[in-house]
Amino acid sequence: MRRRFRYWFDTMMSRGMGTLIGWMTAACFALVVPVSVLLVWTDEKAPPGLGDRLADIWQHVGAAFRLGGYLGPPLYVLFSVLLALMALLFTSTLIGLITNGVDRRLAELRKGRSIVLEDNHTVVFGWSEQVFPIVAELVLANANRRRAVVVILAPKDKVEMEDEIRAKVARRGSTKVVCRTGSPTDPADIAIVSPATARSLLILAPGGPDGDSGVVKTLLALAQVQRAAGESRHIVAALEDGQNHAAARLAAGPDACVLDMDSITAHLIVQTSLQPGLSFVYHQLLSYAGDEFYLTAEPRLVGRTFEEALMAYATSSVVGLLREDGRVDLNPPWRSLIGDRDRIIAISRDDDTVIVSEPPHHIDTGAIIPPRPISRTPVRLLVLGWNRRAATVIERLDGHVVEGSTVDVVTRQPEATGRAGRTADGPTRLRVTVVEGDPAQPGTLCRLDLARYHRIVLLRHDTVDAQQADNRTLVTLLHLRELGRAAGSEPAVVTEMADDRNRELAPTSPSHDFIISSRLISRLMTQISESPHLARLFDELFGAEGSEIHLRPAEGYVALGRDLDFYTVVEAARRQGHIAIGYRLHGETTVAPAFGVRLNPDKRRSRRFAPGDSIIVLAGERPPGSDALALPGSRAGGDEAGRTPTRRGGPGGPGGPCHHA
Repeated sequence: MRRRFRYWFDTMMSRGMGTLIGWMTAACFALVVPVSVLLVWTDEKAPPGLGDRLADIWQHVGAAFRLGGYLGPPLYVLFSVLLALMALLFTSTLIGLITNGVDRRLAELRKGRSIVLEDNHTVVFGWSEQVFPIVAELVLANANRRRAVVVILAPKDKVEMEDEIRAKVARRGSTKVVCRTGSPTDPADIAIVSPATARSLLILAPGGPDGDSGVVKTLLALAQVQRAAGESRHIVAALEDGQNHAAARLAAGPDACVLDMDSITAHLIVQTSLQPGLSFVYHQLLSYAGDEFYLTAEPRLVGRTFEEALMAYATSSVVGLLREDGRVDLNPPWRSLIGDRDRIIAISRDDDTVIVSEPPHHIDTGAIIPPRPISRTPVRLLVLGWNRRAATVIERLDGHVVEGSTVDVVTRQPEATGRAGRTADGPTRLRVTVVEGDPAQPGTLCRLDLARYHRIVLLRHDTVDAQQADNRTLVTLLHLRELGRAAGSEPAVVTEMADDRNRELAPTSPSHDFIISSRLISRLMTQISESPHLARLFDELFGAEGSEIHLRPAEGYVALGRDLDFYTVVEAARRQGHIAIGYRLHGETTVAPAFGVRLNPDKRRSRRFAPGDSIIVLAGERPPGSDALALPGSRAGGDEAGRTPTRRGGPGGPGGPCHHA
C-alpha cells in the first residue's frame, strides 16, 4: 500500500502547477478545518450556540489562511475574502519575484563572472595539478603579510575549484583564494581578474598534446590586454615541451619569464643521477617551507669584498651578487667589491632574517683539509624508458663524465628506439647503447645485470596519461627493489614521476631520488613571481653552463670526528673556490622529511662530521675530467688561485631555461 500511495502521489505531482496548487489547498483545508473545530469545541469560553461556534471556526480558518475571518452579512464576508485572496496573490507574486531575482544573482555568482576588485594580488591562469602546490607555496610566502589574495581564472566551475582547493590546501592562513570561471585565452575573460593591478601573473600548462599552445595563446591575449591598459605586469609561464620555447618567447615579450620544464627537469636528472641525494636539496631550496633565495641591499657591506660578505651573516648563506646592471654573479671572485647599488643574494629563512651579524668567530684552521687531486673513473649508467627529455639528459651527461663512461638505454617503443639510436651518435666522451625491451618486465631487468651499473635513471612515459605512466614507474621500482635484495645490494635509482602523491607510495631507500617535475616547476614559478630577479639566478643555476649545487664528501673539506662550527666549513670550501651552504648527514638519509639535508645552518653552532656525510656547496664549471659530479669516495679538488672562471647567465643567458627581460 505504501508503494502504491507513493506512486499515486508522484503521478499527481507530475501533472502540473494547477494540480499541485489544488492538492496543496485541499491538504491545507483537510488539516486546518478539523484543528479549528477542535480548538473551538475544547475552548471553555466558546459560545454554546452552534451558529456562534461555526463563526468562531470560520475566524480560526480565516486567520490561518490570511483571509481575515470577518463576520457580517454574506456579501461583506465574500468581499473580504476576495480582498484577502488578492492581497495574498500579490504578496506571493512579489515574494516569487524577489526569490527568483536572488536565485539568478546567486547563479551568476556561482558562475564566477563578477569582476575582481583587488590590488597587488597574484593571478593564476589555467587549471592543473600544479595549482595546489602553487597556492600552498604562495600561502607560505605571504605568511608575514596581513592580507594576501590569489585569484585563479580557469575554464572550470567556480564552486568545484573552491571545493578542490579547500580539500587539498587546508591551511591558507591570511591568504584569500578567489576563483573565477573563464577562458585564459580570451581578453574579455582576462579583464575579469584585473591583471592591470596584479602583483604578478602565472600561466600554467593545462597538459595534453596541445597544452603548450594554450600557454602561448594566453601570452598573446595578456599582451593585448596590457597594451590596451598601457601597463605591464610580471608574467611567469611554464612550457612542457622545450620545442615550443622559441614561440613562447616571441609571444611573451620583454616582461615575461618562460620556464622550459624539459630543460630544467633534464638538468636535475643529470645532476641527481651523478650525486644521490641532490633532489632533496632542491626540494628544500625551492620551497617556502624551508630556506630559500632572497635578495637584499646591505649598506654596511658597500665597498667590502665578497669574501668578507661570506662571513658577515651567521644565519644566512651568501651565494652571490645582483649587480647594478641586473647581472647575476653567483660565486664571484673573492676580491670582488660590493657596489652601493649591488644586492646580496643569500639563502635565508625569510626576507627579514637576512641580517648582518658579524659576531666574533674563530676559524679552526687545523681542521681544514688542503685541496687534494681528484681521482676520476668512468661511470656506467642505465636509462630505463625514453621520453622527449631523454636526448637532453644524454647530451648533458656527456659534459659531466670522463672518457670511457657508458649509458645503456632500455626502451620498448620502436619510435623511441630510433630516436635513442640517433642520440647515441652525438656524445663524444659517453658511449650510448640502445637495448630494446620493456623496462617494466622483470625478465628484461634480469638480463641487464644491474649490479654493474653505478646509477639507474628511470624515466616516465610522456605519451600516456600521467597516472598511467606513474603506475608503470611504481611497478618498475618494485622489480628493481626485489632484484636488488636478491643481489644483496640495492642500486641507486633516480626516478622521474608526474604526481607527488605517487612518490609517497613508492618504495624508498637512501640511494633513491625522485624528480617530481610538476612540483619543482610550481615552486620555481612561485619564487620567481614573488621576486622577478630570481629568474636570472635560476637561469644560471639550471642552465647548461654556470654555477651548480653539488654534494661533496665532508672529508674533502674538514677533518672528521672533530667538533667545529660552520664558519670553519665555509672557510674550507672558500679555499677550494666553493661556497658551502649546508650539509647532509649520512645517518639520517632515510629520515623524512629532510632526509639528512640541512640547508643554511647557523654558523655559530658546532657539530661533528662522520664518514659518509656530505657538504652542500655552490661551485662553478670545471674542465672536462675534473667535474664536481664524482662518485662516492672521490675528493673535491682545486684551489682558490686555480678557480675556473664561470660563464655567467645574465639576462637571457645562454643555455638558460628561463627567458626574461
